[in-house]
Amino acid sequence: MLRIGLDKDVHKKISTDVMLLFFVLCLAGIGIVMVFSASSALAGQKFGSQYFFLKKQAIFFLMGLAVMGGCRKISYHYFKPMAYPLLGISALFLLALQVPFWGYASTGSIRWLNMGFFSFQPSEVARFAMVVFLSYSMSKKLDAMKIFHVGFLPHIIVLVLFTALIFMQPDFGSAVALVMLTWIMLFVGGARILHLGGTILALLPVVYLFMMSASYRVKRIETFLNPWDYASGDGYQIIHSLMAFGSGGVWGTGIGGGYQKLFYLPEPHTDFILSVIGEELGLVGIFFILALYGGIVWQGIKISIQTKDSFGSFLAMGLITAIGLQTLVNMGVVMGLLPTKGLALPFLSYGGTSLLINMASIGILMNIGANLREKKYESSGIGKK
Repeated sequence: MLRIGLDKDVHKKISTDVMLLFFVLCLAGIGIVMVFSASSALAGQKFGSQYFFLKKQAIFFLMGLAVMGGCRKISYHYFKPMAYPLLGISALFLLALQVPFWGYASTGSIRWLNMGFFSFQPSEVARFAMVVFLSYSMSKKLDAMKIFHVGFLPHIIVLVLFTALIFMQPDFGSAVALVMLTWIMLFVGGARILHLGGTILALLPVVYLFMMSASYRVKRIETFLNPWDYASGDGYQIIHSLMAFGSGGVWGTGIGGGYQKLFYLPEPHTDFILSVIGEELGLVGIFFILALYGGIVWQGIKISIQTKDSFGSFLAMGLITAIGLQTLVNMGVVMGLLPTKGLALPFLSYGGTSLLINMASIGILMNIGANLREKKYESSGIGKK
């Protein structure tokens, strides 16, 4: 009987890790293929080699595998003492974007920090740091989360600081995603609905005035509501994204057979890579992508629910929520359901920072799940003499 119990637990251990790894490798593999398909023409014109983005994405993927493997082996408890240092480092990175020659612009926003031989997006690091901080802080204040000045206000102060730094880029999409992530984590952590909902209601007039205070923001709202009125301007990208989905049909045009990526859809290998996937792999391909993301989110939620350690549970929920939110926002944008914002599609979009952070998140999830299973072994007496 002991042997049978051990075999079942080992099977669960293997299946959880293997399933997460399978989903991630499938998405990352599809991402490498589709990044090449989406960027080959652009890379050939701009850099003289159609393999430029393919090579870099493949390198990012190999680095991501190493990072994921390392995070799988390192106990997630080591992130507890790193909560505040990570916050401080992330804040410094975001501030450094405002220093000439360090921060440089992409699509009109200063989102990339130039470190000489490599560059990265500090907002991605800040999102990860926020998850670690909230997990650590909420696990310490577990019995006092419903108290306003203990469980709510300190977290909101940190959020406001990071949101302001991200707004300075400006990067409205990342700021909104960070706010949504924080609200979800605070809700899961036990913060009062009155505090969460009341703050949203109080901020609505401020957000409205902020959006209406600049003509370009008003224009963005009008473009979102009716992009066809701005077909040659701000609505150009979303219109060609919708055209890509429409021309893909059920089965798609086949890998490499897409038309919108040929200098019609701007930057098709980054934030709008799902549009290229929709055109070339069709509705069937989109459903397959959704199933892979659904599998990752489901595995992450299971790990979070089953973990008895509050820090591990919050950390798992925060990491999987961050991945899920990025996915939902990106898909909503490319399908015209949300205003256009620059958020990468996890594991699929071209870019090293997003891929490395998300691969690290999966590694940490695997480690939390492994620690959960080890405690089950100990409590069941398996392995004891």
